[in-house]
Amino acid sequence: METFLGLDYPTLWFLVVGLLFSGYAILEGFDYGAGSWHLFFKKDLSRRIAINAIGPLWDANQVWLVIGGGALFAGFPVMYATMLSSMYIPFMLFLMLLVLRSSAIKFRSAEKMLWWRKTWDIVYFTSNILISFLLGVVLANLLQGLQIGENLTYTGGLFFSFLNPYAIMVGLTTVFLFMMQGAIFLLLKTEGRLHARLTFLLKKSMIFFIISFAATSLYTLVFLLGVTDKFKEYPAFFVIPILAFLAVANVPRLVSKKKYGQALIFSSLTMAFLLMLVAFQLYPVLLPSTINPAYSITIYNAASSQKSLGIMLIIVCLGAPLLAFYFAFLYRTFKGLVQLDDTSY
Repeated sequence: METFLGLDYPTLWFLVVGLLFSGYAILEGFDYGAGSWHLFFKKDLSRRIAINAIGPLWDANQVWLVIGGGALFAGFPVMYATMLSSMYIPFMLFLMLLVLRSSAIKFRSAEKMLWWRKTWDIVYFTSNILISFLLGVVLANLLQGLQIGENLTYTGGLFFSFLNPYAIMVGLTTVFLFMMQGAIFLLLKTEGRLHARLTFLLKKSMIFFIISFAATSLYTLVFLLGVTDKFKEYPAFFVIPILAFLAVANVPRLVSKKKYGQALIFSSLTMAFLLMLVAFQLYPVLLPSTINPAYSITIYNAASSQKSLGIMLIIVCLGAPLLAFYFAFLYRTFKGLVQLDDTSY
């Protein structure tokens, strides 16, 4: 098996896919979080400011989802096929909600009728909450495992089989984490009464996130079998949960000092470390089988050919700097407070 930098190609592609979805979670996290506060703002002006805070960014941030999905399909086609067929209803709901969310952003201010704006406000708020929740549900089911039988095919039930207690807990934790991320981002983009309102809302979201995070972590340690086995085998990686805990603890400290830029960095690091924990726990498995571990989908039995992975890794090395430059330029261009004009949503 061919290697690069001491790692085999499937492992490298596993890291690439993980990096892309981590970027999506961090950048779209504050998008979804900002939208999840929408109905908490009473004035139409406040809602417009909140939407326009993410206005130049939300569609660009979705690039990470498109590239991540393409990378998953290209690198691990078996994983892609089994995951999408097993979670068909959650993913179809997810795509439908993405369309509704985009429509709400575009159409809300197209007409001035009160009923029109209220309708799209509800659509926008609901879609952001449900998208965040579904992402957590999918992540929880990947950790718990799916009913994958012989020939790497899914043999379980439909949507309601995914709504188990653990999935609901992770889903709610994801919602609160995104809401915390979104509130911090909006604090960097607003001023006046809306800024003061967000300060109050951020404190509430931090409390709910810390409670849900603690409960979910305890449930994981008690009820997910073998969750600590890898740390016993590789104790050096115990630094990851320590860093995750420190990142979580640092957010309230920085918020209390009104260092919102640094708080946004540490809330992003919280997401990154938590996703690293998931990746470390799963590797080299992509989709664990609850029927028989031998039926699990791994980076080796799901990967494309060595030649294909090698070519795609070259493309990644060429494209990654361009992607980084584009987003650095985008966020630098649209930094600062929101200013509404005739072209605003």
